Amino acid sequence: MTTRSSEAKGNPTGPAGQAGPPGPAEPARPLRAPADPAPPPVGGVLWSVAGDVRALLMLPAALTMQVAHPAIGAGVDDHSVFRTDPWGRGERSLRSVQLWVYGGEQAAAEGRRLRALHRDIQGTDAHGRRYHALTPAYYSWVHATGYPVYRHGLALLHRPLTEAQDRRLYAEWLQVGRILGIHDRDMPQTVEEFWPYYRKVLAEELEATVVVRELLDPDAPVPAPDRGPLLLRLALRPLWPLLRRPFQRVRAFLTVGLMPPDARAAIGLEWTPEQERRLRRLARIVRAVVPVLPERLRYLPIARRARQAARSAAH
Repeated sequence: MTTRSSEAKGNPTGPAGQAGPPGPAEPARPLRAPADPAPPPVGGVLWSVAGDVRALLMLPAALTMQVAHPAIGAGVDDHSVFRTDPWGRGERSLRSVQLWVYGGEQAAAEGRRLRALHRDIQGTDAHGRRYHALTPAYYSWVHATGYPVYRHGLALLHRPLTEAQDRRLYAEWLQVGRILGIHDRDMPQTVEEFWPYYRKVLAEELEATVVVRELLDPDAPVPAPDRGPLLLRLALRPLWPLLRRPFQRVRAFLTVGLMPPDARAAIGLEWTPEQERRLRRLARIVRAVVPVLPERLRYLPIARRARQAARSAAH
């Protein structure tokens, strides 16, 4: 679209609209590559909560909502190493999420890496429908789950968001979507647009897929942890046959409990009033303990380094 100002600049006129003398030719300007999307702002809602250790408790709920979509569940079932390398996959997923928020210039590079990683993931889901991991509807749902899970998890483990904080969280999560390469046309652009989209996916798409059932199965054959401090791993290895099932039960309890209730119901996951009371008792302990932890224990490593760097830059 050409504006009046650009027309005047290209064809300068004298009085009464007559053409003036031609000026010197302007050198051609090189085309600029589009700038990488910036990560969410320092000091924003995500900056405060995404690297907090409480995010570790919320992440499995989002992952389970993702694989409750048949196409995404099939992609994970067919192509993921979650059965053979669950600890490594979890560590890589957590690092990726941290980079989206705290990675600075690495955030967009991580988004490009993820898109490249998913480029060849395709197949057929349990209903015989073809899927591709980068189909906008599927890729956008993977991203979309983060917002309702953060919102629900924060209300339990931190404190409910104000309306202004809720809108800010959603705007920042949209920015994360841009880092992941999701076009604005494929994401609801406001909170008001999000909820009808979200309810439609819950009503028409989600189900207890094979992967959902396996993630919540207390008897699933999860290997002993192979990440983390060496002494802890050595101590856990001989005890793992005894600890595996209780660990799986606690993980399943937190996964279902920290999932928004409407998503839990859409997938068909059981949740009793007694479980809700247990979750709320645990949440009260978490709300009391985590805020008084020193920063080195409260924040995950990437978040902690980013927060320290931001303070140094401010000074």
